[in-house]
This record gives sequence, C-alpha cells and structure tokens, in this order.
Amino acid sequence: MYDEIFDKIRPIIEKVRKEGDKALFELTERFDGVRIDSIKVSKEEIDQAYELVDDDLIDSLEVAKGSIEKFHYITMPERDVRIDFGDCIMGKKFIPLDSAGLYIPGGRASYPSTVLMSAIPANLAGVETVVACTPPDKDGRINALTLVAMDICGIDEIYRIGGAQAIAAMAYGTETVKKVDKIVGPGNVYVTAAKLLVQKDVGIDMPAGPSEVLVIADDSADPEIVFLECISQLEHDPMARAFLITTSSKLAEEVEKRLRAQISNPNFRAEVVGSIGEAVEISNRIAPEHLVILTNSHWQVFEKIRHAGSVFLGNNSPVAAGDYASGTNHILPTGGYARMYSGVSVETFMKSLTYQELTQEALERLSRAVINLARAEGLEWHAKSVEERLK
Repeated sequence: MYDEIFDKIRPIIEKVRKEGDKALFELTERFDGVRIDSIKVSKEEIDQAYELVDDDLIDSLEVAKGSIEKFHYITMPERDVRIDFGDCIMGKKFIPLDSAGLYIPGGRASYPSTVLMSAIPANLAGVETVVACTPPDKDGRINALTLVAMDICGIDEIYRIGGAQAIAAMAYGTETVKKVDKIVGPGNVYVTAAKLLVQKDVGIDMPAGPSEVLVIADDSADPEIVFLECISQLEHDPMARAFLITTSSKLAEEVEKRLRAQISNPNFRAEVVGSIGEAVEISNRIAPEHLVILTNSHWQVFEKIRHAGSVFLGNNSPVAAGDYASGTNHILPTGGYARMYSGVSVETFMKSLTYQELTQEALERLSRAVINLARAEGLEWHAKSVEERLK
C-alpha cells in the first residue's frame, strides 16, 4: 500500500528540506486550502482559545490528564538500574531525549486527546524541548480546545502545519520549525508514509495509520455493545476498519445489520469460527490496534493474546475510555505493526545506555573468553587491549 504513496510523499519532503518555511506556506495552501500568515502559533492566540472553550471541557481535560499522568508515571522505567556483582558493577541508565515533535491530527476532526497522550509521557520522561504540529482549519486557525490542551501540557512551540510537510519540517527543521530527535503521533496514510521515509534521519514512535478494532466475542456478547465498538472506530476515518471474530453466526449477522443501517458500505468484516481459541489465533495474526474481548471468560482469553496495541476486557471497558481518560495511551501501532511495536509510553521519549566498571579480578576472570573470541574474529587489537592490562 505504501509504495505508491511514497512516490507522492518524497517530493514533498525534499521540497521542505530545500525550501524550508517557503515550502510550508505553499504546501499548506495547496493541501489545506488556506493561506496562513504565520507558522508558529502566538501566545495571544493561545490565550484567546481559553475564552472560546467551556470551563466544563477544560475540567474534562484536567480529569483525563490526571488519569494519564498517574498511569504513565507508575509504569515508567527506572532512571538507573545499577547492579553490583562484587568484582564488577554494571547498569543501565535511562536518559530523556533532548527534543520531540508531536503530530496532532486535524482536518476531518480535532484531537485534543492526542495532545494529552503524547505530551504527558514526553513531560514525564523529561524531554527538554517539545514542539507540536497540527493542521489549520479553513480560516488558518487551530481548534481552540486543542490549543488549550497544548498549553495545559506545557508544549514549548506550536506550529499550524499538517500532513507530510509537517513531518518533514520536524525531521529536518526550517527557519521556524525546530528539528527534533523523534516524531510521535498518529496520522493518515500520508503522515504515516512520511514518518517511514524520514526515519533514517529522525526517530519515530511507530507506524500509526488509520484506526482499527477487532472484537472477539462468543454468544454471551451483547450485539449492541459489539456494534458500538465497531462503529465508534469506523467514524474516525473512511479507511478505519472493524473486525468481528465470533463463535456466533447470529451475533455476526446482527452486528452487520446494525452497521449497514448506519453506514451504506461499512469497512467491516465478520468471521464465524468454531472456537474462541481459533478466534485468538486469528487475532494474533492480525495484531489489531484495539482488541475488545467480550466473552464469558475474558481474562482466560487475554492470557493467550500476544499481539495487540491495547486490549479492552468486558462489557464496561469501551475503547473510548482508553481513547480519552482511563489512563492508557491511544497512540498505538496499526496495520499489523503491533507484532513488533508497542504503544506510546514514557519509554518512547527515552533512550538507554549501559555502563560497567570492572575490577582487575573481574577482567582476569573474563580475559580468556574475551581474548579467544576476539582472535577468533580476527580482531587482534581487541585481544591486546585485554592482555596489556593484565601485565
């Protein structure tokens, strides 16, 4: 799928690399249909956003922020793991990235929740500089609630650009946009393709494209709940997908009937299987972004799950809760990438280095193995670097 899109994206990335801000103004007018006066959002515009947002919505942002901070703080890695083996000390040190760029989708809808999901882990990690890009509306403005969320999360600079050009700008820098060490955030297939193309020069979190959900259900599942989980993902984007793997043909037929009553041609697929074990096998092959388990024994089913972005167990755990306020992250791998990627967390914004201090006794203990292996690989000076120390 991406090969054809790569051909469209490469010229955009190259134009931004060569022309900087000039390219961003031109590409924003071409793709977003708006002529912007400035790339960077001003402090005055952020202040005005608070006047446009209901206090109740601001309170909701704060509630969600509290849950997300709590979960990500508790699950964040130790900053330093130091182990004393007696004759040597070894360890692993976690270090925050110097800078990160957050991509916040826009266009069809605004996603202030994605601001929370990306900025909060970055702040907890201790990233020094955090910037964000999001597409402007037809008036050249950023959604007010999104701006408030960015301000609440302490984002350092905000840019009104979107699409592949925003990814290129954060990857390589322009006169206005700061170059970053890592780009984090979901987007459409063009944004995802751009992230894949620039990752040779900048870190990325994962390929995170159009949304998807897979529901594993048995005959105990409520058709209304299954329908709601499917349609809530399909409303994200025309390319969003929903899967139902079930042991009940009646359930499959009922859910599809309800979806077709709402959407003329839903991007939905149902498969009836002989057992929940078979459903788990299919789910692990698909490696969905969101996995919902609606069975009599959802914890037993969950134990067999190996590949999924985030899992939602039982009738009272809608994907929407994770999307907004339960505390886990909604920036997740899609398109089968959950087989090898995890969702965004504090670790996304950190890197680690290992260290060691050996005593002479430890070096003597290891010397024969080191010298033999070094010479077996033809690396004579590696061997001598040990031998000379032991003289």
